[in-house]
This record gives sequence, structure tokens and C-alpha cells, in this order.
Amino acid sequence: MSKRTDYISWDEYFMGIAVLSAKRSKDPNTQVGACIVNSSNKIMSVGYNGFPVGCDDDVFPWERTGDELETKYAYVCHAELNAILNNRGTNLEGCRIYVTLFPCNECAKAIIQSGIKEVVYVSDKYAATKGTIASKKMLDAAGVKQRCLEPATDKIVLSFRNEDI
Repeated sequence: MSKRTDYISWDEYFMGIAVLSAKRSKDPNTQVGACIVNSSNKIMSVGYNGFPVGCDDDVFPWERTGDELETKYAYVCHAELNAILNNRGTNLEGCRIYVTLFPCNECAKAIIQSGIKEVVYVSDKYAATKGTIASKKMLDAAGVKQRCLEPATDKIVLSFRNEDI
């Protein structure tokens, strides 16, 4: 008997972890996940977009428009920053970060400062915005590689039923 040949790649696996992490986000509009991996393909940390610990997501706003202090933008911690902060002190130098949405300029700063050397993403829907343009400019200047993942499969279905495991 020979080994399976329909297994997923490392890139698909880690992006799958990012996609699954995004499912933890309570944001009603945009759910983003991130997974940080070292050069030995070990997961260092994961994160998703949401409010900081101690900030009740039933109290803080999820609105996208209106007075800045009444929208989510002043309070939400992005998936990339959450993954970096959730790491709890392990060196991230040379790691890759898998993100479901290309990082904004604020997250790009944290990615660069933490020593992450590659960003792998599946969506770049805000490519034309000033924040994403600034992000790419900084990542390029810092030598952080960026690549869009082209997975071999469109979807993977998870099942929690015993007969499927």
C-alpha cells in the first residue's frame, strides 16, 4: 500500500488554520484570521480580528459608519496583531504569516517589527486603498516577501461526526 496522494500542502494547511481562526471573529462584516509559522513549519501563534481582552463585544460598537468613537475601527484588534501578541514572547524572526486578507498599514508595521519575513494571503480586496498601498510599500522596503496563495483545492469541509474522523 502506498501513501495518500490527495493530502493538502503546508501552505493550504496553514491558510486553513487562518480561515478556521477567522470563524472565531464576531465581526458581523469582516472576519479575518492569521497563522504564524516558523521555518520548521511549526505554528507559533494564531489570531483573529476582535476587541482586546476585557473589552466586552456586547458593549463596544460593531458599526462601520458614524462618529469614529461609535464605530469598531477605534477598538478592533486585527488578526495579524492579535497573532503577534498571542505569541507571548517567542522569537518570530524569519517566520511566515498566513492571513485571509492582505494586512493593513498598521499591521504591516507590527509584522516588520516582529521579524516576520513573508506574508501569504488569499484576498487583497482593498489593494487600491491608501492603507494597503502604504502596507505594500513598507513591506517591500523591509524585504518582507508577499504572495497570494493559489490553493490546489477550493474548499475543505470539516466534520465533527465520529464516523467522519
